[in-house]
Amino acid sequence: MASERSRKADRIRQVMATEGDSVERNTRGFNEGRYESVDRLDDYDAYKDRARAIKEDAIERLPELIEQVRATVEDNGGTVYVADDAADANRYVRELARERNAETVVKSKSMTTEEIELNDALTAEGCAVWETDLGEFVLQVADEAPSHLVAPAIHQSREEIAALFNEYFDPDTELETAEELTAFAREYLGERIEDADIGVTGANFVTADTGTMALVTSEGNARKTVAVPNTHVAVAGVEKIVPTFEDLQPFVELIARSGTGQDITAYVSLFSPPVSTPPVDFDDDGPIADDSAERDFHLVLLDNGRMDMREDDQLRETLYCIRCSACANSCANFRSVGGHGFGGETYSGGIATGWEAGVHGRESTDDFNDLCTGCSRCVEQCPVKIDIPWINTVVRDRRNRGAEDGRFDFLVEGLTPDEEPAGMDLQKRFFGNFATLAKLGSATAPVSNLAADLLPSRLLMEQVLGVDRRRNLPTFERETFVEWFRNRDVPRPVGADYHAVVYPDLYTNYIRTDRGKAAVRTLEALGVAVEVPDVAASGRAPLSQGMIATAQEHAERVTADLEPYLEAGYDVVAIEPSDLAMVRGGYERLLDAERYEALAERSYEVFEYVYGLLENGADPAALTHAENADGGSDVAYHSHCQQRTLGLESYTTAVLERLGYDVSTSDVECCGMAGSFGYKREYYELSMDVGDRLREQFETPAAADRTVVASGTSCLEQLDGLLARHPRHPLSLIAPNGSE
Repeated sequence: MASERSRKADRIRQVMATEGDSVERNTRGFNEGRYESVDRLDDYDAYKDRARAIKEDAIERLPELIEQVRATVEDNGGTVYVADDAADANRYVRELARERNAETVVKSKSMTTEEIELNDALTAEGCAVWETDLGEFVLQVADEAPSHLVAPAIHQSREEIAALFNEYFDPDTELETAEELTAFAREYLGERIEDADIGVTGANFVTADTGTMALVTSEGNARKTVAVPNTHVAVAGVEKIVPTFEDLQPFVELIARSGTGQDITAYVSLFSPPVSTPPVDFDDDGPIADDSAERDFHLVLLDNGRMDMREDDQLRETLYCIRCSACANSCANFRSVGGHGFGGETYSGGIATGWEAGVHGRESTDDFNDLCTGCSRCVEQCPVKIDIPWINTVVRDRRNRGAEDGRFDFLVEGLTPDEEPAGMDLQKRFFGNFATLAKLGSATAPVSNLAADLLPSRLLMEQVLGVDRRRNLPTFERETFVEWFRNRDVPRPVGADYHAVVYPDLYTNYIRTDRGKAAVRTLEALGVAVEVPDVAASGRAPLSQGMIATAQEHAERVTADLEPYLEAGYDVVAIEPSDLAMVRGGYERLLDAERYEALAERSYEVFEYVYGLLENGADPAALTHAENADGGSDVAYHSHCQQRTLGLESYTTAVLERLGYDVSTSDVECCGMAGSFGYKREYYELSMDVGDRLREQFETPAAADRTVVASGTSCLEQLDGLLARHPRHPLSLIAPNGSE
């Protein structure tokens, strides 16, 4: 495993060095544009809800809709072929090319034809195949695979493309500017389109009721590919079918906004082929004949694992994907490595795990699945609301369980504190059982801390567990937060209007007890009767490693521990945003609906709860105001990624500002640490590369003298390693001073 980790680290280092800058620059622009564009769209969330409902209905009725498309297209004069797999689809198109004596085939951008490797199949048939999308053309010349679902050559800079074209084509005058490169490609490909015998496209959507194909593009090449050759072949996955023509509307509104930040793309082309445009004979100077009788259209609908995905309750959501790339653009790790690092045989970005597992097999996800850290930012960006982190977690769980056939599970039964098989990766088992490690580390502190930091220990952990020795380890405290609360001699409020359990998450309980104490003092100062019971770990750690059964066992224990308090009217207050996200999101998949809802509806993030208390009349005078703060009143604040997804960031800033703090918030969405991710040897440098964006923002003149504050444990750890000044939890700013 050590050699495998080294291989992954080398690969990530290589793509970051050669492609990272271009990918980061372009995806950042797409993501910023998305925010601006969706902000201009009235009823954005309603469009997402409608798009989701259409896809759910279409996938549910897919066999029926396939037959409806067949009938509709054939009534229009076209032909429909449903291909079982890639080989079947390629065989059909090859035979068609043979029948037409096709010498030249032109294509518009299509990830589905990338999936089946149609270009190779047609080349083997003797056809000259040309990509007419500029990005795909660049990759064809460079002999590279796409690195992005929408912008396939996003990893290439203008300078690199110019050097490539000048070397490959040797033009009379060297190409340099974007305008020169585009003009050259347009003229070169225009000649190939004129000579083409067959035009091949994909399809963003296919309507069952009219047989209409929707092509959403930024260039005019797709229209030419359809209209110029006599024969048009469209290759589309069966999931591209929607029931009606009217159903296109929400997708047209959403797809460009989500993918590239445009309100609408340059071309939204709707065809009900065979198109009525007369064929063009470029050798004939006479008028174009008003006759479309020679038109030939073939729609190849591809299964290739999709119908099996439809029957898989966990992968089914993948079929709702409209391939907009919003998940990739919003993913901090993708923005550092692109699709050549965060992608499989065909697909890239967060949703790639579902597609690759479904159409190529689970093994094709092995090199990139762990790059999804479950931060959940992509869920909010996805126009059809796919739970992409869950799909990644499910595939990770299947990878864990697929390594062995179960014959040796008895060797670990009762010896490991989890529900996982014997053959599971040791690194994942280590991080997934952090609750056990934290209990042991705290019980033996400070000896455990001293022993863990010895060089032989760090070398052993790096070699066996893949824990990078450049990363500072957490320091365990001997007295836990729960023990501190149990042992304190402080009178409880009598007749309180509010009762709350402060949830003792792993870090608060064993490592950062100071923030737990600050939470108790803050809530008690606002008149809340507080309890800190001994509650199981949330299960976030095992879930992040794909240990679903273990996470479920944690969820059930947490619920059982807290149910008596819920029944007594207590609220649950979480300090760590990832634990609250687990309760409000993850538990929905791990618990029955009644138990999940009872807990989720009464659980709050600590600043969300404080804000609610203040809004309902609690006196803020007992809290520490900015004029009395030991670090000054100017704050630079970074919220946790899942805090943003839950819509909770504003509560922290609102409370701080109410207490007189001047708050500057980070617009960098990810610190790069992501829990255990930043500790892993193979991902350490990627983690730091992502974190550098945040460091740069907090070292600007506008933020350099501010107290750095972050809500998440991972964020605090990362910032502590990135900055010269020590970051603080926002609770430390507002909590009354206490000596207990």
